[in-house]
Amino acid sequence: METKVVLDPVHGYIEIDDFQAKLLDTPRMQRLRRIRQLGFSNMVYPGANHTRFEHSMGVMYLASKAFEMGDITLSKPEEREELMTAALLHDIGHGPFSHATEKIIETYCMRHHDDVKNILSSGQIGDLLRDHGLKPSKIAAHISGETMISRILSSEIDVDKMDYLARDMHYTGVTSGGVDSIRLLKHMGFYGKNFVLLPNAVMAAESLLASRYWMNSSVYYHHVSRIAETMCSRACTYLIETKSIRPQEFELLDDIGLMAAMRQDNEKNGNDSFACEIARRLDNRDLYKRALYEGIDVVGEDVFRHRKNISRIEKEIAENAGVDVSDVMVDIPQKPMIAEMKAQIVGKKIQYLTEVSPFISVLGKAHTENWKMGVFAPKEKLEDVRKAAYDFFDVQNVKKTKQNTLFE
Repeated sequence: METKVVLDPVHGYIEIDDFQAKLLDTPRMQRLRRIRQLGFSNMVYPGANHTRFEHSMGVMYLASKAFEMGDITLSKPEEREELMTAALLHDIGHGPFSHATEKIIETYCMRHHDDVKNILSSGQIGDLLRDHGLKPSKIAAHISGETMISRILSSEIDVDKMDYLARDMHYTGVTSGGVDSIRLLKHMGFYGKNFVLLPNAVMAAESLLASRYWMNSSVYYHHVSRIAETMCSRACTYLIETKSIRPQEFELLDDIGLMAAMRQDNEKNGNDSFACEIARRLDNRDLYKRALYEGIDVVGEDVFRHRKNISRIEKEIAENAGVDVSDVMVDIPQKPMIAEMKAQIVGKKIQYLTEVSPFISVLGKAHTENWKMGVFAPKEKLEDVRKAAYDFFDVQNVKKTKQNTLFE
């Protein structure tokens, strides 16, 4: 079978066979060239402009290495090609700006980003899969983690995480322990029904988790990224709720198409379009500011019960502050956890990584302490919203959050 090579800045040369090249050339996969891997993180790290497209090739490459190096016995010969294909297609269900619109996809399109059965079963990709002797439903099952072999792609430590951590560190310039994918791949495999690491991979796993910790605190949960993503998400809700765009249209957009829809919304909803105003602010990095930005130690564990009532909280804070509801945005991330800490190590017995490595246990505690929830508002409304937010969440005697510029 004819192959091509693509030079990747993270892994070097990646071989692409003719079938994989045809999949990459489909409009649905080419769309991933226009979806940034890290959403709005380039507002903090200007180099963070890499895309889901290159990440998809990287995951496929690591999946191929897992079969070459890991202790993986296949129940069926075709499983290797199925998983390689699933690795290449695994991000095809992402919305524009990646995780910034994940909740929008779940709420209005009624699917998770890894629920791609309908996407793969029809159109050009479905035809290519069937012509190549692959069942779209089987590939979708691998992507959604429903099969044993899919643990390579979707588990506590998997090829997806190995690639995006290494890639995100490369493009942001954030340095930490790094990702030793070779050692991890060489010492991972199936032990009964469990997907495990061998003891020789413990240090590499520690390094990966250290990298994950630094990326969480420095990039993934940076307050500028959280604010921009929250603003974008609210604008998307507005576009759909005002019927400016249908959910079926929304999930086909890329980053460019979404920003264009937001900018042009004045034509449908008049000059006071909220989406258009948010687009202007995102274009100019004129972001909302932190009225409240505190951790669990300040707001308490009860804050997580509010995650399902964000709209109601925003309305209540807005009413108490005497501002429009569009001037208040509440962001309560999910309860802090690092899934990789549940990775299993097999020696004389199977143990969790936290039981084998005291360092990982300490890292988990530090991750919890880094968690922050936020209430955001335009600069001119900040003081009014701050007082109302502090009252709502019953926060007392906390020093006001300092607003830093990009260069501070």
